[in-house]
Amino acid sequence: MLHDGQQALVVDPGDAQPVFDALQHEGVQLQAILVTHHHGDHTGGVAALRASTGATVYGPAREYIPRPLTALADGQAVTALGLQFEVIDVPGHTAGHIAYVCAAMDGQPLLFCGDTLFSAGCGRLFEGTPAQMLASLNRLAALPPDTRVCCTHEYTLSNLKFALEVDPDNADLIAYSAHCHALRAQGHPTLPSSIALERKINPFLRSSEPALIAAARRFDAASVEQNGAFATLRQWKNQYR
Repeated sequence: MLHDGQQALVVDPGDAQPVFDALQHEGVQLQAILVTHHHGDHTGGVAALRASTGATVYGPAREYIPRPLTALADGQAVTALGLQFEVIDVPGHTAGHIAYVCAAMDGQPLLFCGDTLFSAGCGRLFEGTPAQMLASLNRLAALPPDTRVCCTHEYTLSNLKFALEVDPDNADLIAYSAHCHALRAQGHPTLPSSIALERKINPFLRSSEPALIAAARRFDAASVEQNGAFATLRQWKNQYR
C-alpha cells in the first residue's frame, strides 16, 4: 500500500481483509488497485475492495482480471496519488504479466513487479517461455540502480539458499544472505530490494556471467547447450529443495 494521508492505492490484493484493516488503521480511502497478473493470490480481494470503496482497478490487458477494469499494456501510464506509473510488459510468469514503475516517489524510482522479479530470484514460468522471462528480467535490470524493488512475496531466504548453491563465491551474496537472515530473525521483511543489489546477487539477472554458466553446466550441460544457462538455472530452481 501507498498512501498520502488521505487516499491510498494497493497492489495485488490477494485478500481484502488486510487491506480493509490497513485502510481503517491509517484513516485513508482506497483510490486505486494495481494488479500485475491474474493469479488468485493477487486478485482474490479485488471484487470486495472495489465494491466497498469504489476504487478504480487497473490491470493487464492480455489477462482476465475481474471486471470492470482499466486494461493496460506496455507504454501506457496510470496516475494515482498524484504519482505516474509507467506500465511495462513482463511476460514469463504469466503470459500477460505487467509491472508498474514510478520514476520518482519520495526522490527514488519505485517498481511494483509482481511475481516476475524476486529478491535473489524470479517467478516460475507457468505460461511464458524462458526467453520471454529473460527478456523481461533484462528490462527490469536496466531500470535505474536506485529503483526500489517491491515484489509480492517474501521468498528471499529460500531464494538465497539456491543462489548460494549456484554462486557460492559471490561476496555480495554472502553478505546479503547474512543481512537477510538477521532481518527475518527479528521479524522484519527483507523487502524492498533495489535494482543495484539484485544485479549483484540475483543469479537470474547474472545468468550470462561465467560463474553462473559454469554452475548451470554442472547441473545439466546438455540443457545449457540447447536452452541456455538461464533456462537451465530456472529448471534447477524448480526442483531445488
